[in-house]
Amino acid sequence: MGKWFKSGTPWIWMTGGAVSLSLIAVLGLFILIGWRGLSFFWPATVYEFSMQVEDGHQSTLIGEIYDTEHVLKEQLISAGIKGLENKPDSLDRFLIKIGNREYVDLDFQWILETSIKSTTVADNIVVFERTKNGNFYGYIDGIKVNGQALDIKPNGLVRELSERLERALALRSKEDDLLSGEIGRINYELERIRLQERKLQLDGKLTDKKQLELKGQSEQLQNEYLALETELFDYREQAKRDSVVVKDMTGRLVTMPLSYILDFYQPNNMTLTQKIGHWFHQVYKFVSSDPREANTEGGVFPAIFGTVFMVMLMAVIVTPFGVIAAIYLHEYAAKNSITKFIRIAVINLAGVPSIVYGVFGLGFFVYILGGSIDQLFYPEALPAPTFGSPGVLWSALTLAILTLPVVIVSTEEGLSRIPSTLREGSLALGATKSETLWRIVIPMASPAIMTGLILAVARAAGEVAPLMLVGVVKMAPTLPLDGNFPYLHLDRKFMHLGFHIYDVGFQSPNVEAARPLVYATSFLLVTVIIGLNLAAISIRNNLREKYRSLEH
Repeated sequence: MGKWFKSGTPWIWMTGGAVSLSLIAVLGLFILIGWRGLSFFWPATVYEFSMQVEDGHQSTLIGEIYDTEHVLKEQLISAGIKGLENKPDSLDRFLIKIGNREYVDLDFQWILETSIKSTTVADNIVVFERTKNGNFYGYIDGIKVNGQALDIKPNGLVRELSERLERALALRSKEDDLLSGEIGRINYELERIRLQERKLQLDGKLTDKKQLELKGQSEQLQNEYLALETELFDYREQAKRDSVVVKDMTGRLVTMPLSYILDFYQPNNMTLTQKIGHWFHQVYKFVSSDPREANTEGGVFPAIFGTVFMVMLMAVIVTPFGVIAAIYLHEYAAKNSITKFIRIAVINLAGVPSIVYGVFGLGFFVYILGGSIDQLFYPEALPAPTFGSPGVLWSALTLAILTLPVVIVSTEEGLSRIPSTLREGSLALGATKSETLWRIVIPMASPAIMTGLILAVARAAGEVAPLMLVGVVKMAPTLPLDGNFPYLHLDRKFMHLGFHIYDVGFQSPNVEAARPLVYATSFLLVTVIIGLNLAAISIRNNLREKYRSLEH
């Protein structure tokens, strides 16, 4: 036994076991988050509950069973619930999602099993997904056009509603395209003309001729805007033409314009194939649409775009600076106390809390550097800041400084592994030191550079604290990329998946509705990080194979 321990075999097994347990734990957590998040998009069965209320009357409750928990009878009695003396020691209670937010106090309601007289699967129940107030549960009673009910048989209501909703969605799509396209361009051009006129005025170059020219351009854009505004209002009126009459759980008839409905489905009447198709459709809408209802409804596309865009911008900034710093420290700097101090400082920077970088970015990049840029290049926009306000550029620069030590250390390690004989052979053949670095050393160290970039991306994509100070917001009205010159607007604020998780999980006014979105967004953030890392790993492996011959 003593020889076995001295051989080191037990420590190998212990290390392997610890690594295996860590991988299993990480994979299990990833699967758990994915299951809790992706199961939210599955069309759940909608039930109709017959409830016994305190005054002896009955009421009907329609909704999905969102959660189930066991509660001790003593806890319920202490909470003031009566009539439980002859009940078991443990009772079930159900969290029901009933929607219909504008007609009920809470769209999520806990009910005790003793209050339920009967439970049935609600046949032909329809779930409406709306632009506001969440889902609506009810039965289709009729369809109206311009306030007049259509004479349609009950078995044809769903087909007719589907066709008319498709028309309403097409009109809404045209409206959105108009707002983000031509109308957005005109507003951008009008603002540009206003700033141009003010700049000329500040410089003392605003002549009467130039003023008339700018006024003519502005009037032409205004006329175009009025024509597009008429077209926009026409789309809205056409979308409001059709409406659906729905009977809710209280028997009330509710008329909803189709312009407020995004989708509808009958979960209890779906086959397995239809449910799978609906699940894929809901996941696609989640990753491709904008958020609604204080981020508790809708999708996360702006957050996905903002996260990927900011990380890629950060990678473009940090890689050259990190590589140049590492090359200088390893290849050019003298081996003295100053170099040693710089290396210690770089290593210590990696341990600084991220919020400190955020404070530095806010104070230096936003207020000092951004404010100076505004005074030099954008005086016409003041006092409204352009770059003197948190934005995606300052966020990328802040995270670039945060991850810079990782890239420097990784690149230095890669440079130190290159044999000195290769450098000496290159110099002996007549190459200069810079040519040796560019053609031999840096290509061979490129896998190590990519390793540093992978670590930097992995850390930057999940950071939230510094971004809250230098650019990220709850809701960004426009993306940093659009069709208006200069196309990339690095001064704009942006949305981020990490901050979206924080906002939905801790700042949401509707906690129960936000909980599954926290899991879904967390799973999506991990997936984005894995995707970025896999892309970088693939590039690193290709570089390693490409320059493998130089190692021999």
